[in-house]
Amino acid sequence: MFTGLVEETGRITEIDHSRDSVIITVSSDLCLAGTNVGDSIAVNGCCLTTTKVSKRGNKGLEFNLLRETWDVTNLKSLKRGSFVNLERALVFGQRMGGHFVTGHIDAVGKIRKWEKQGKDWLLDVDVPRSLMTGFVPKGSIAVDGISLTVAILRKRGFSVWIIPHTRQVTNLRTRKVGDMLNLETDLLGKYALRKLDI
Repeated sequence: MFTGLVEETGRITEIDHSRDSVIITVSSDLCLAGTNVGDSIAVNGCCLTTTKVSKRGNKGLEFNLLRETWDVTNLKSLKRGSFVNLERALVFGQRMGGHFVTGHIDAVGKIRKWEKQGKDWLLDVDVPRSLMTGFVPKGSIAVDGISLTVAILRKRGFSVWIIPHTRQVTNLRTRKVGDMLNLETDLLGKYALRKLDI
């Protein structure tokens, strides 16, 4: 379980493909501390299991992804040098900011508009029609693992406001129109929809 409050951005240093899986290595400073093999880390909002921890030399974390995870998320667009959002799993008893984020990606969305308006930024994302029932105005959405609030709903998308701090400390600073984003709708909303059988 995560909160959607990104702790740092890491940089992809290695991507190794095999027939059934993909191994990625991510440089890290903050998230490296206290992380052990087997721990969960959200990488661009995807809950991944740490398979190797290197605290000397090329410091970083290694993850072994199922081919399905690679194929159905925006991780497939990664290359060496790409920035990814990192967050360690929630620790019981710590302060809860953001919202409940599981790290299970529902779909990818495409950036339709990404522009500065005044001091802030407006991010508008196109979304698959099947996912739209999971959105409500002022509801929570995790975008590449970032806990954000839905500001505007369209028939096939949504917009969120991004403050300069969030843009600066996440991989949003490298994003552009046309890029794909990992999306996870609100967990509580999913249970409500299931109960209503929608």
